[in-house]
Amino acid sequence: MKQMIAARAHASGELKLETVDVPVPEAGEVLVRVASAGIAPGITKLLAKGRFRHLPTTLGHEIAGTVAETGAGVDPALAGRRVRVSPNLTCGRCEYCLSGREPMCPSTAMIGHAAFGTGPMPLYERYHDGGLAEYVRVPASHVDPLPDNVSFDVGAKLHDLGNAVRALRQTGMPASGRLVITAATGTMGTASIKFARFFGARELVLVGRSDSRLEALRPLAGGLPVKTVALEDLPGWEEDGGLTRRLVELLPQGADAVLDFFPSGPGSAQAMAALGTGGALVHMGGNTSMLPFSIRDMMHHCWRFVGTRSCTKQDTDLVLNLLASGQVTADDLITHRFPLSRLAEAMEVTGSRKEPIWMAIVHPDAA
Repeated sequence: MKQMIAARAHASGELKLETVDVPVPEAGEVLVRVASAGIAPGITKLLAKGRFRHLPTTLGHEIAGTVAETGAGVDPALAGRRVRVSPNLTCGRCEYCLSGREPMCPSTAMIGHAAFGTGPMPLYERYHDGGLAEYVRVPASHVDPLPDNVSFDVGAKLHDLGNAVRALRQTGMPASGRLVITAATGTMGTASIKFARFFGARELVLVGRSDSRLEALRPLAGGLPVKTVALEDLPGWEEDGGLTRRLVELLPQGADAVLDFFPSGPGSAQAMAALGTGGALVHMGGNTSMLPFSIRDMMHHCWRFVGTRSCTKQDTDLVLNLLASGQVTADDLITHRFPLSRLAEAMEVTGSRKEPIWMAIVHPDAA
């Protein structure tokens, strides 16, 4: 049997490059030769928390490549097509799936990633192996053709771009909206900046660690006015509410919406305190901190707090349409590229964020 190199995660938490058999596509499946695979910075944390139900497994939910083989019952014309893989695995039958809210499905999990639901996951049992490998086997229903002008690298990151669109949709932001984006220099922050203008934003306030990293974001805004808040310039902000004060100085009427990607700490609550009346904070950062607000405070200001995760097919279809039409580009979001042989380095760079990094890609066939 033909073999390949794959990034295998084990119950011990160890991640190793191993030689494994190339999977064979059966009925309703395709085999994709992986050209580009994205790296999610938090994937090792999910592994440590036991969110992977099948171990060992091949990591990697962000995948683009070429269909190498088709199984029985699959249109043979798919062979040779450039595609991206939609990683969301759901039941397809529940009220959430049937109403365009697939990430809420009790059976939700992702190819090459974690299980998030609480129900049976038959698809995850078969398709838990992901795309940090030379090949990946997936349901034929889970591949989307890539437009000719969309690179494999961008195709691999389409899930993150869709996540940004999902978060922006959830704000319910009015036209000419004032939008704050926290942790703006990370993967989700930069993707959200790219798409903000399509969802009513007319002014951006970007929050991040340093002036230099924030200044590099201005070209991503598509001409929208941009203000920045560097946390390094706010000594003691965690204890004295300095972030709230600075945001209110910049937006005296308050923010119409906050996209919050802070993974920890008091920044989420301080950003919410800078909302204007009727504003919404949408959180997609996994912050475990408690909010110091009374329910009355939220009622008085008519605030909304929305938690969201992942994206829907509607979101990624919109991204593909915007990319195909040239209304938005995304290659400039990809700052780091690694061959699969340097996976350990890639995981360290993306996890530590010691250097400026927006999105990272692994090329399995690179030397």
